[in-house]
Amino acid sequence: MIGVTLGDPSGIGPEITAKSLPELIKMNVKLTLFGNKDNFIEILNLLNINDDILNKIGFVDIESDNKIEYGKINKNSGQIAIKSIERAVEYALNNKIDSIATAPINKEAIILAGSKYIDHTTMLKELTKSRFTTTIFEVNDLRITFLSKHLSLYDAVKYVTKENVFNAIILTDKSLKLLGIKNGKIAVAALNPHGGENGLFGNEEINEIKPAIEALKNKMNVYGPIPADSVFHYASMGKYDIVLSLYHDQGHIAAKTYDFDSTVSMNIGLPFLRTSVDHGTAFDIAGKGMAENKSMLEAILKADKYGNEYKKNYKNL
Repeated sequence: MIGVTLGDPSGIGPEITAKSLPELIKMNVKLTLFGNKDNFIEILNLLNINDDILNKIGFVDIESDNKIEYGKINKNSGQIAIKSIERAVEYALNNKIDSIATAPINKEAIILAGSKYIDHTTMLKELTKSRFTTTIFEVNDLRITFLSKHLSLYDAVKYVTKENVFNAIILTDKSLKLLGIKNGKIAVAALNPHGGENGLFGNEEINEIKPAIEALKNKMNVYGPIPADSVFHYASMGKYDIVLSLYHDQGHIAAKTYDFDSTVSMNIGLPFLRTSVDHGTAFDIAGKGMAENKSMLEAILKADKYGNEYKKNYKNL
């Protein structure tokens, strides 16, 4: 059973979920949606999808006295988004659902609504009291994880230390095992052009990255540092199971250039698997029936693909 949070109802979350339902039901994927039901029925009508489809899924209604305004940052929609996540987590922790796929929320809206957390990841980590969380992107046959994410490029380079790379490799290996991939091949991307050319273009590979890799080679299958202009291609062709990207854009650009609409984000380390689209609320097209749903469909299918294996492996972590 996959729980799907509909995200910010002023955005495209309900629409991309609604567009995914017919195919998911045809594939016999079991679903429970979390969001404002009146708003979702309105979207179904906009898309000419018969609301009888709701009889084939579960729905946890997050009620609201206020009508949803599309395309606007507002407190009401932020509150609905927060409550949807909280209820989904409650269901997951009580084994009523096995994994969660999330539609996009708006950071400003949830802050307006009183959230202490800036995004899904921090909220989910706190709600579940998880020891660690990390993020994996999966797009077709390419998986990517990240040494750092939301840092300036200047700070991201400073973050490339032996200790941080060492810990990130360990978390990457642990994450693969949670997904059911044992003895996975981990490729560590280089930071500098051509891997630094033995110090000609920087010393991070020599002083920080390679020592971390060498310290773990007898414990796991880790390779690198491999120049970033080729490592993602090699991984997409099956040479490696995952690439450790050293900063946000290094991995994001690779994934989204490879297949923008199929890129799915997965949170690892929670008691359940959480998958998500890797795009925002797209307020400019919300409520117009124009949104592309491929990423949402992929996120739900990934939750279905890995969810049970993840829960089983998490218990043995």
